[in-house]
Amino acid sequence: MAYRHGIYGSENPTSIIPPTRIESGLPVVVGTAPIHLATDPIPANTPILCYNYAEAVKQLGMSKYWGDYSLCEMIYSQFALFAMAPVVFINVLDVNTHKITVAPTALTLENRTITIDAPVILSTLEVKLSEAGQPLIKDVDYTALYDSDEKLVITALNGGAIGELVTSLTVAYDEVDPSAVDKDDIIGGVDINTGQYKGLELINQIFSYFRLIPGLISAPGWSTDPEVAAIMTAKAKNVNGIFWAMALVDIPTDEVKKYSDVANWKNQNNYIDKMQMVFWPKVKLGDKQYYLSTQATGVICTTDAANDDVPYWSPSNHNLQSAGTVLEDGTEIMLAVDNAAYLNGQGVVSGLNFIGGWKLWGNRTGVYPASTDPKDSFIPIRRMFNWINNELITTYWSKIDAPMNKRFIDTIVASANVWLNSLTSRGYILGGRVEFREDENSTIDLMDGIVKFHVYITPPSPAREIDFIQEYDPTYLKNLFGED
Repeated sequence: MAYRHGIYGSENPTSIIPPTRIESGLPVVVGTAPIHLATDPIPANTPILCYNYAEAVKQLGMSKYWGDYSLCEMIYSQFALFAMAPVVFINVLDVNTHKITVAPTALTLENRTITIDAPVILSTLEVKLSEAGQPLIKDVDYTALYDSDEKLVITALNGGAIGELVTSLTVAYDEVDPSAVDKDDIIGGVDINTGQYKGLELINQIFSYFRLIPGLISAPGWSTDPEVAAIMTAKAKNVNGIFWAMALVDIPTDEVKKYSDVANWKNQNNYIDKMQMVFWPKVKLGDKQYYLSTQATGVICTTDAANDDVPYWSPSNHNLQSAGTVLEDGTEIMLAVDNAAYLNGQGVVSGLNFIGGWKLWGNRTGVYPASTDPKDSFIPIRRMFNWINNELITTYWSKIDAPMNKRFIDTIVASANVWLNSLTSRGYILGGRVEFREDENSTIDLMDGIVKFHVYITPPSPAREIDFIQEYDPTYLKNLFGED
């Protein structure tokens, strides 16, 4: 060391590590999109992160036929009704696979236009003067654009090859066939030939794509299938092998039409997991129906946003964008308080119109009443455990492979406790601490580079029942004799 004479300074790494901010309720939605209507379409099974309605519609399209194109429901609900962002969408409808080929057909020109009421895939459209002729050139001889009714309008251009005396054109194309999409497409997997991830399997790639952790996994219109719901739940428990999320699943209203039948269907079909939020029935607004899981996504995001993106507040008793609860066939279902409470007691979240308009109603995860453990059975507590787990992982990931010495232990314990103390001071938890316990860290584990920290946390339970106890007190009769 060189000879020194004077005063010198140096620095050590900060021993208190600030937490990494995450999107606690990031929705990841898997379904089908009218990709033929998109102006900048993305390939199937490609996750996209959207922050507004225009961005989503540009890449996915928008259709009024929500039964065929399930992502449209979430796009409209999340951006138009609840104004919440961001959302990750995964479209599984592949126009290269889910299609029908329409043979060349002569169609009559009316006022120099032809209207086709079908979901035509524009890239496959071929227009000719006759079946044996050469294809005409788009945007030179004709234009092909969708109108507001989702009908394709082919218009002959002046100066092109379609003369004034031409009365018909021969048209051939492929059209989208959304009915060809099935639950296997939603469930997805890994293509053995290309290695491409598909459907729900893409959940594990969201963090790599966007550096955001899935918080809510949704598949409106598909989660009513028990197999799809089971895969959604499995993914929620094991995002990237380390993160935790919630699966939002619906009970089918075309099959279960009475509230008293909901619990039996739920149990028979295994909608009974702590990582599930289970919903029944659907809701309506205007002439549109929504799966309750769709609007619940908006309610959850709105509630989180009002609380610094910390999911400690239950979404129950917060406003839906609804004018009623309905079955698939449109039949209205008006639940009384005791009916909705019965559903809640079976681990089902519903809708209630009692005081203050239509509200999401219910605090219990799918595991209730089989388990009453607060961390598993209360939605906000379960979500807080998920969020704290994810936060600790992202914050201390940089410590992986660091030397496991006393300073390493003390830094993690001290900084994690500072963070938990800050959550306590703001009322997000009632208390919390992190300990490095000798009884949980065996010599063999420590020698093998495995270290365990015990995290104690108590998020507040939702006040699901408030009782006012009234009593007649005769001592106040003395006030009859008091002075005015």
